Amino acid sequence: MPAVRSPSFALNHMVAPSLRPDAFFALCRKVGAAQAEIRNDLAGNAIIDGTPAAEIGSQARDAEVSLISINALQRFNDWTPAREAEAIELADYAKAAGAAALVLVPVNDGSGRADGERQQNIRTALRALKSILRDRGVLGLVEPLGFAACSLRSKHEAAEAITDIDGIGAFKLVHDTFHHHLAGEPALFADMTGLVHISGVTDKDVQVDDMRDPHRVLVDENDRLDNVGQIRTLLSAGYAGPLSFEPFSPAVHTLEDPTRALADSIAFIRARL
Repeated sequence: MPAVRSPSFALNHMVAPSLRPDAFFALCRKVGAAQAEIRNDLAGNAIIDGTPAAEIGSQARDAEVSLISINALQRFNDWTPAREAEAIELADYAKAAGAAALVLVPVNDGSGRADGERQQNIRTALRALKSILRDRGVLGLVEPLGFAACSLRSKHEAAEAITDIDGIGAFKLVHDTFHHHLAGEPALFADMTGLVHISGVTDKDVQVDDMRDPHRVLVDENDRLDNVGQIRTLLSAGYAGPLSFEPFSPAVHTLEDPTRALADSIAFIRARL
């Protein structure tokens, strides 16, 4: 296969969720990742521990790390007054911290999946979010999930909704290699992709329909999701953004030295591209 453009890498705070933000940003620099994603779901850690956005932004700048996104506004396509208030709070935090985007994660509990209902729900949410995000200079990153219970599995439906509400420029897609594999949707939408999340599954016994977040490890030669193939196709189709590591496995979270493991995974991916 011909070589493709060498990608840039980023780290999602989920690679080492017990690290405080300053240590996490230092980890980014150690592995050569100049971009990072912060999260609002890490118990006892920023953002939900009350750490001011300005402090997070300052720590990132001190480490010479740029903030890609806050991950995430959950259940974004179940639009309610409470969701609107949460969206405003997170968008304000993103602006104050200097984070470029807010990841938007759909309902994933089996509800809102009916044909017609799910398409309407995403359009309602995106219309409301467009002005909230635009007024703060924050991009919306829509992340379809591959789980059968998810109300938005298809990137095609997400792309259609973004186009229908005149959201090009306000929203882009997240291509998550794990969720793309689970959804079984062939289309990649590289031109509408603003971020790629990468993680691998190496457990030989788990069936695709039974794959869950705890199976998600760093990408290596035992990966079953064809991360390298997905990345190659995205890069060949023009995607020029970062590849952000997002493993959820406790086996990764408890590593004594995540620096070495991340460096090895980066080297593996680069060598095969």
